[in-house]
Amino acid sequence: MTASREEPTVESRRVFEGRLFHVRVDTVRLSGGRLTTREIVDGGHSVCIVPLDGRGGVILVRQYRKSVERFLLEIPAGAIDPGEEPEAAAGRELREETGRRAGRLEPLGFFWMTPGFCAEGMHSFLATELEPGPDSPDDDESIEVVTAPLKNIPSMIAAGEIQDAKSIASLMLCLAKGAGPV
Repeated sequence: MTASREEPTVESRRVFEGRLFHVRVDTVRLSGGRLTTREIVDGGHSVCIVPLDGRGGVILVRQYRKSVERFLLEIPAGAIDPGEEPEAAAGRELREETGRRAGRLEPLGFFWMTPGFCAEGMHSFLATELEPGPDSPDDDESIEVVTAPLKNIPSMIAAGEIQDAKSIASLMLCLAKGAGPV
């Protein structure tokens, strides 16, 4: 089966404007000429970081996620501020959430978060040569920093201990690229 065609936008209207994201409804023309609507979440782009401690460990954060009503074990991540480059955002988020600075930041990849309805893309980075420093989480964040052996990550994912998509994708990219001892 081949993909048909693009969906030209006939009309676009913003229906919600929040602090973290906006929602718009686009009227699009399908390949047969029929019109339909698409609800799109615009959240801007973000970054996530796989921090390796140099001793075979990966630094994770545990935080409560209200949307799913549970604590999740994740890699550090956050939004790219206006005018900020992805690498600078990755360094800032790593410091804010873990209290560590990366001596070296390398791109792991880029992926779309939930392209069925969301226009958010995520830049994934590998952080190594870590140095301690103060953490400074956002006022609305309560984060516990956790270190896990990198070699245990596949079994932690399989067991459901890590359920966050960006973390699974980035950790697997890290392992696929042979970063760190496993």
